[in-house]
Amino acid sequence: MAGMQGVTMPTHIVALGGSLLRPEEEELRAMWFGQLRQLAVHFEGNGRKLGIVVGGGLPAREAISLARNSFTDPYRLDTVGIAATRLNATILQQSLLEVGCKVCDRIPETTQDAAELLQSHSIVVMGGTTPGHTTDAVAVALARDCSAAHCVIATNVSHVHDSDPRVNPEAKAIEEMTLAELSEITGTEPLAPGESAAVDPIAVKWAIDAAIKLAVLDGRDLSRLEDALEGREFVGTLVRVE
Repeated sequence: MAGMQGVTMPTHIVALGGSLLRPEEEELRAMWFGQLRQLAVHFEGNGRKLGIVVGGGLPAREAISLARNSFTDPYRLDTVGIAATRLNATILQQSLLEVGCKVCDRIPETTQDAAELLQSHSIVVMGGTTPGHTTDAVAVALARDCSAAHCVIATNVSHVHDSDPRVNPEAKAIEEMTLAELSEITGTEPLAPGESAAVDPIAVKWAIDAAIKLAVLDGRDLSRLEDALEGREFVGTLVRVE
């Protein structure tokens, strides 16, 4: 287990992979949303702030696939994908508003705007910002703009692995590493529209530049996300600054 003990911040930043919003079974989907709402209510009740950046997931992949019938320009395809992330962000935003959370009632389009809105709201939910930047990178940028010490990347994999577990069944999960070690695995080249990785290379580069600690974990189990946010040991990968 990895741990983030000793980290105390007024604002917590989370990147939620778009796939987390749409488990195949509807019952699991309802349970996941319910648990996330409970987590948000708990954080707000304790006077803490939460910035959530939501990925595009299936809607983004489907939209990009459809768009490729008409154009292939990466910038335009990314623009389509960003629209899908903002759709997902709106779903989550409205879900939290429904249970009475003090959520910003609009979806900011820049991390600077989101950071300012977090000064007057307990929770701000947003999607993508600029073509070429994944929501992982946006979350790291938001952590930077909020002067947060760490950013949690909740995805659909349990850990960062030493190689791609989808290709290599012998890939080993890593519980703790440095940002420099992570960059050796991810590389530094931007992902193509619709592509995914355990952690986006640009997000890793920005985390190095801003000295932001990362936690990478399986967001399908929200107890892992809560553990990481609370500074407890968690199941996942802790990525130290150095």
